Amino acid sequence: MFWRKKLTEQEREEKEKSYWSYVKRQYKKNKRALFSLYVIMFLGVIAIFADFLANEKPILASYEGTISSPVLKSYAVGLGLGQWPVHFQNVDWKKDVNYDWVVFPPIPYYPSNLDFECNFCSPTGEQPGKTTRFRHWLGTDDLGRDVTAGMIHGTRIAFMVGIVAMGIACFIGIFLGSFAGFFGDTEFKISRIRLVLTLITAFFAFFYGFFARSYLIADAIMESSLSFMMTMLTSIGIFVGIIALVNLLVVPPLKKIPFLGKQVTIPLDIILTRMIEVIVSIPTLVLILAVVAIVEPSIIWVMIIIGLVGWTGIARFIRAELLRVRHLEYIEASTALGFSRFRAMVKHAIPNALSPVLIAIAFGVAGAILTESILSFLGIGVPTEVITWGKLLSLARTAPQAWWLAIFPGFAIFITVTMFNLIGEGLTDALDPRLKQ
Repeated sequence: MFWRKKLTEQEREEKEKSYWSYVKRQYKKNKRALFSLYVIMFLGVIAIFADFLANEKPILASYEGTISSPVLKSYAVGLGLGQWPVHFQNVDWKKDVNYDWVVFPPIPYYPSNLDFECNFCSPTGEQPGKTTRFRHWLGTDDLGRDVTAGMIHGTRIAFMVGIVAMGIACFIGIFLGSFAGFFGDTEFKISRIRLVLTLITAFFAFFYGFFARSYLIADAIMESSLSFMMTMLTSIGIFVGIIALVNLLVVPPLKKIPFLGKQVTIPLDIILTRMIEVIVSIPTLVLILAVVAIVEPSIIWVMIIIGLVGWTGIARFIRAELLRVRHLEYIEASTALGFSRFRAMVKHAIPNALSPVLIAIAFGVAGAILTESILSFLGIGVPTEVITWGKLLSLARTAPQAWWLAIFPGFAIFITVTMFNLIGEGLTDALDPRLKQ
């Protein structure tokens, strides 16, 4: 049995006075930001349930007395956890299967389905041979692919790119920015032997973890998303394991030598600042185009590349916040109690410095979605069979008469990016203590 703990009057008052309760109240006062959040939540639901909204496969069906869900089965197949039976391979789910009963999605098309009888069908015009059930409500492209299905599944890709890319950027930005802001240029010390061996080992660890396994990684990308994730986790494990092994087994005995064990100061802050300046000085789109032109076209690589170049803003925010937080009383008290500086940073400093990062994430997701749309529009980095908002928009260049190919995806990109920007502005106001009333 599950129940919610009933709060006392005092606990309720303390909760209402907490920082995040104040932020929540301030955010709700901004009607535009609140409406934007609801719109993004609605689009998020569409992205999550895209396969249940637009698909040629049934949501639920009874075939030869067996009830199954081909939509759910397709998830397992896509992750490499299962295979289609032979009689369901290359089958027309609407015509070739004699169901006992069946429930199809509202839009009975998948983005890659071709309708040769309805090329460039207008959403407002006549569509020959189409009943209301199988009508293309937002029209079709030059190959007869349904624009409605492309828009729905494009929502998933847009959100996936934005969230995954910013997840990568957050991990890198928070990690580097925290060390640079908390330790500065004078507080991070490391022994000479540990520094030298870590730098040397990192080169060999990267070689054995990633470069030597590049063919395995490439094959995993072509196989399935789950296979790619497992292969990458293995490579990361090899990289971290080699460095950790050297630091645990080789460094301790060598540190006993006075010269090798002497502590040296690493100016983390100035190193990170120079790194950010170098990355920011390179046009982001040009850098992404250069990398995408080398690697195999894949939406996964697009997410990784956007994440690897989008961490600088987050690193700047948390660095600036930790430069302030590290001198506050509770950090000094933690050090005085005997806790290490690393523990004080992880347990106390970082959790109290994440507020500005939320703003950067909101704007960063919007930027990642826009960058992916630009790449798709240019036909770079995204496989041909993957339908995105940017790819639909690019089709309008060769067919100016197909106005629906420009209006609908363009409007979707505009709305999504604008909503995320308004959420970022709302968070900026809500997290500003000067606006507290």
